[in-house]
Amino acid sequence: MPVLHVPLLTFDELTVQRGEIPLCEGVVLDLSVGSICHLIGANGTGKTTLLMQLAGLLPIITGSIYYQGTAGVPVQPLYVSHQLGIHPSLTVAQNLTFLLNLYGISPSNADVDDALAWVGLQGFETISSSHLSAGQTRRITLARLYLLTPQVTPLWLLDEPFTALDVDMVARMETRLREFVGAGGAIVMTSHQPVGVANQVLDLSDYMV
Repeated sequence: MPVLHVPLLTFDELTVQRGEIPLCEGVVLDLSVGSICHLIGANGTGKTTLLMQLAGLLPIITGSIYYQGTAGVPVQPLYVSHQLGIHPSLTVAQNLTFLLNLYGISPSNADVDDALAWVGLQGFETISSSHLSAGQTRRITLARLYLLTPQVTPLWLLDEPFTALDVDMVARMETRLREFVGAGGAIVMTSHQPVGVANQVLDLSDYMV
């Protein structure tokens, strides 16, 4: 008998809702391993709200989410948001270590050095994060992508990850996203820029109330 393919993540008639106000209704999606889904839609359709629902930060009122055919998301997805979560009193290396500790990773000094070099922050390890620009601070949150694997967190939820990045860093990010899904992960991401690595699109404008 043929092996049935079960998507990693399924939306079944999902309502994207902010407080008591539904923004979109009946949202459907099948997201498979190896998929990078570009979440698009007009302003106010709830792109960030949907990512927060997937991350477990907002409730799902109507509809269901299934992970490998089972209701709910039992794994801890990686959620990279506009709210950076960087503590200004910690050094660059301390902030990155803290972000990785949240996923059970205790990086070595070499791991931290490599990840910071990947985002162009080599030499900044011991600098207080309060001295960084907004773009540099953003790169600390992205540095963890260098070390996280599908075995740790198979689902990445990325809200505007290319914001404040130069062309070279965007290219490095796209390479890393390909590597991650090629190793068994899946990604849902928003971006106002074109996403050349996306192989799937979900337009919330199609589901507006």
